Amino acid sequence: MTKRQTGDRLAPDTVVRAALDLLDEKGLEALSARAVADRLGVRMNTVLWHVKTKARMLDLMADAVVGEAPLDGLPDEPRERAREVVRRYRRALLAHRDGAALVVGTYVAEPHTLRLAETLVAALLDAGLDERGAAWTTWTVLYFTLGLTQEQQAAERMSGDRLERAVTEAGHPALHRVLGHLASGSFEERFEYGLDAVLGGR
Repeated sequence: MTKRQTGDRLAPDTVVRAALDLLDEKGLEALSARAVADRLGVRMNTVLWHVKTKARMLDLMADAVVGEAPLDGLPDEPRERAREVVRRYRRALLAHRDGAALVVGTYVAEPHTLRLAETLVAALLDAGLDERGAAWTTWTVLYFTLGLTQEQQAAERMSGDRLERAVTEAGHPALHRVLGHLASGSFEERFEYGLDAVLGGR
């Protein structure tokens, strides 16, 4: 959807979808209420009427991204259910350019985000964690996933391997020893390793 949307036909979902399309095309730095308005063919005030502020627009966008992680058909075994929720969360982030950077920059209490958190916390409680353990493990695994995915999406736009060029055997002997395990192509393996480290190995 691009041009000549009228104010009374425009809805928050339309603004969010246009903003996500713009994110995928140009990245998070290019995102603004004015850019979304230009894409929709309306005035910036029309966009702000529906989403109020840029920060609110980003919250709604982040929630829409999280909402793309399906929560049906999950495994019955609680820890495997928790793993699968986080895998789907990561795939939803990767489906959008700068998806992780978008979500990590918000603190969203919106329906899709709360539903995913509810599903993950419930799986961890079913696995036998107490209330604090379930809450803090949820934060740990989601922040780990956001950080790793943000690094991956940034690395995809970089030429060469900056870490490999910066680390020397003389100056960073320990890092140099493990450098092969920090290669940019190992994100999926690192993600699964981290899941096992936080949620327990199988």
